[in-house]
Amino acid sequence: MHHSRRVFLTGLAASAAFGSRLGAGERRSSREVSWLDEVQRPPQKLPDATVELPPLLVDADGEPIKTREAWMKRRGEIRRRWEAFLHPLSLERPQPKLVVLEEDYPVGCVRQRVRYESEPGLPVEGYLLRPAKLERPAPGVVALHPTTTRTIRLTAGVEGDPVHAHALKLAQRGMVTFCPRCFLWQGEGDYLEQVRKFKVRHPQSLGMAKMLWDAMRGVDLLTSLDEVDSQRLGAVGHSLGAKEALYLAAFDERIKATVSSEGGIGTQFSNWEAPWYLGDAIKTGKFTREHHELLALVAPRAFLLIGGDRADGDRSWPFIEAALSVYRMFDDQPARLGLFNHHQGHSIPPVAEERMYEWLTTYL
Repeated sequence: MHHSRRVFLTGLAASAAFGSRLGAGERRSSREVSWLDEVQRPPQKLPDATVELPPLLVDADGEPIKTREAWMKRRGEIRRRWEAFLHPLSLERPQPKLVVLEEDYPVGCVRQRVRYESEPGLPVEGYLLRPAKLERPAPGVVALHPTTTRTIRLTAGVEGDPVHAHALKLAQRGMVTFCPRCFLWQGEGDYLEQVRKFKVRHPQSLGMAKMLWDAMRGVDLLTSLDEVDSQRLGAVGHSLGAKEALYLAAFDERIKATVSSEGGIGTQFSNWEAPWYLGDAIKTGKFTREHHELLALVAPRAFLLIGGDRADGDRSWPFIEAALSVYRMFDDQPARLGLFNHHQGHSIPPVAEERMYEWLTTYL
């Protein structure tokens, strides 16, 4: 069964009443979250071993950057250096053609398991969810799953802990969501085997470049739908998904609001050296990049970092502080960047989950 751009398969009578209460995007009356100032305050005490980050507002000659124009030039240089390291995939990006494999109707929405091609000739599955009833185009969100054999079934709310069902809960809040399956689970074999097969096709590209490509194809898929407002696109992810959300926000300017939970913003905070992420090169003295540069690439778009003092937390503050200097160059709007530390480990407690959804519904 093929999915067309104009017709999102329905069968919605069982859940239309719930959807009609939500509308498209469930916009809040306020333009800012009420707790924005809170997530922009430093911790009372930083951990003893914190990362020292080179300043962002300094040009290639060591001169301070004082204008937005000068920053945009520096921004381009930073982006090009990251791209030279990642070797992003350079492939045709036709509009994804969906085949619907199954469909069901959780409360308030339609959920479809679909197949499409991320790379030419390589089919992959994802879940596409939307509210039961939409009166106008809605925000679209790419929901990126954590490390789990449940993969997209977890994020789509098919099985597993509901706290990770971001795609389902955002669809129930009026958004169209898509969960792509990470390439590490797209075929036979373990993670290393998936990396090996990827490297045969793209020998120069890093694993993170593949994850970025697949996430961007998820955005392509959402923008192909009439039900999605292509000016209101977001990303959310936890752990592995948080890493993907960070890179997607940095390199795809279509993304307007992002939540990244417990991914480890510093390259030394979690297993970024794994071959499916950035590889051993980041352990050498020749690697001089850090992820505060990616946060700076996101500016001035909304980005919330969530930590629990495991992968992210108080030690992540220097990254936020550094990037805030760039966000404040855009003085025609608030600096929509912050760190929320719930101090409850590598988890998503209720207060963090609620802030995830409030951030996205406010800024999309």
